Amino acid sequence: MGPVTRFGRWLFAQVEDLGRLIVVLLATLYWFFRPPYRIHETFRQMMYVGVKSFFIISLTGTFTGMVLALQTFYAFVTFNAESLVGATVALSMTRELGPVLSALMVTARAGSAMAAQLGTMRVTEQIDALQTMAVDPIEYLFVPRISAAVIMVPVLTVYFNFLGILGGYFVGVNYLGVPPGPFISSIVNLTDYDDLTNGLIKSCFFGLIISFISCYKGYTAGEGAEGVGQATMQAVVLSAVLILVSDYFLTDWLF
Repeated sequence: MGPVTRFGRWLFAQVEDLGRLIVVLLATLYWFFRPPYRIHETFRQMMYVGVKSFFIISLTGTFTGMVLALQTFYAFVTFNAESLVGATVALSMTRELGPVLSALMVTARAGSAMAAQLGTMRVTEQIDALQTMAVDPIEYLFVPRISAAVIMVPVLTVYFNFLGILGGYFVGVNYLGVPPGPFISSIVNLTDYDDLTNGLIKSCFFGLIISFISCYKGYTAGEGAEGVGQATMQAVVLSAVLILVSDYFLTDWLF
């Protein structure tokens, strides 16, 4: 087989996969506005995606704020601008680090699990069984998970921001000796309401990316344990890349 033939087959496979992805995306949008609305399943997925991610978000958010305060203090002390540590931590958390790192943590924990669950259902023919029982797999599997992620990723982002700023306050005031008054006043004066809301808009998009890509990769998983592993790996990598790429365009649009 020559290189041209190999490239042609690879290109054909990519176009076919893109077409399949678009079809699944359109079907998902279709079922978002049609009954049955599986409220119980949506709440169950919200528990799994959101509540069970609080521990990892707590650790990540706290230490992100702490190390950010530490690094910015050592930079600002050169210019006698230590009072700006608080505003720098708050702006960095609400605009960028909160939405992005929260989404990456949800990808690693919940997104990988979604892909593995749906991949296992695919290889054990449970998805085929749903179709046999006249239950649309897109409506039953995709919609509750996407709804849960779009709702809970912004909630986790707010929690991440709060703990990050709190961790930055603890390090800046109690460890580095920044006066608490200037630390807090810089946050109040330089952080805008739009910084928080635009960060939450980002996190909604990130939740959509994580849940759809993870569900899609699991739904189209190959045969056997190797297929499930490949689907899970592709879901995590592709979701993380799309989060970082879309973050640039969302930042350019929102800020």
